[in-house]
Amino acid sequence: MHSNNLLSHRNQEPESSVLYIVGTPIGNLEDISMRAVKILNKVSLIACEDTRITGKLLKHFKIKNKLISFHKDNSMSRLNYLINKLQEGKSIALVSDSGMPLISDPGENLVKEVKRNNFDVICISGPCAAISALVSSGLDTSTFTFYGFMPKSNSARKLHLKSISNSQNTSIIYESPKRILKLLIDLKQICGGKRNIVLLKEISKRHETHYGNDLDTVIETIESKDPKGEYTLVISGRDNDEFISSTNEKDLSIELKELMKAGLSHSAASNYLSKKSGRSKNEIYKLII
Repeated sequence: MHSNNLLSHRNQEPESSVLYIVGTPIGNLEDISMRAVKILNKVSLIACEDTRITGKLLKHFKIKNKLISFHKDNSMSRLNYLINKLQEGKSIALVSDSGMPLISDPGENLVKEVKRNNFDVICISGPCAAISALVSSGLDTSTFTFYGFMPKSNSARKLHLKSISNSQNTSIIYESPKRILKLLIDLKQICGGKRNIVLLKEISKRHETHYGNDLDTVIETIESKDPKGEYTLVISGRDNDEFISSTNEKDLSIELKELMKAGLSHSAASNYLSKKSGRSKNEIYKLII
């Protein structure tokens, strides 16, 4: 155990009893780091989301190592096994199917448990679709919020989108090809068609594409296509002169109606505005009774 020691390259890597969080390519295999290849070669075992996908990556780089599956359906049952391996002095690499583990991928509970047991966690930096999309979008990068994938529940998703609509931060969302058009239409209903966005498809891959300008333009483009691939959506924050403080009854009443029109229940919309405005939920609920 090394819990209070200096973490930066103390000894020759990989070290015993250390969990390495290893970033892997999100498309272009040349994006992997030399350090990541070395760690994957030399750790005692690799915990991965899908052994078939990681197996192909290892084969490409001529790496032979032990793989163990670690995904959302078995992550909790694997915790004790992996902690025991660290206690035995083994080194472990955690990888996802692509990109950085834990970013819309399993691994958070493992890192917490490793830390709780006073073992070190070291990140081997690598590609991340969210950051790649943000820095190439042309939108504000000073403050941003990453949402990952939106909830499948219609009301929960629209509550998230309403929060994005009111935020002055740049927002980043992941979405599947089957749901991307519905997401864009819902976003337009809440934000309006002129909100600046950039939609990126297949980042770092051969068919990488950026759709930009505003929601109306992007929706028109996606409607004319058969969406395929992985999508990352970057949404500009609300302008200062666009922001309307919802503290008076007239503004709250209008926003309450907009939320309910977007699909939220009367209760859920009132609860959201209560947290936002500081007024009681009951007071807001009665605005349109």
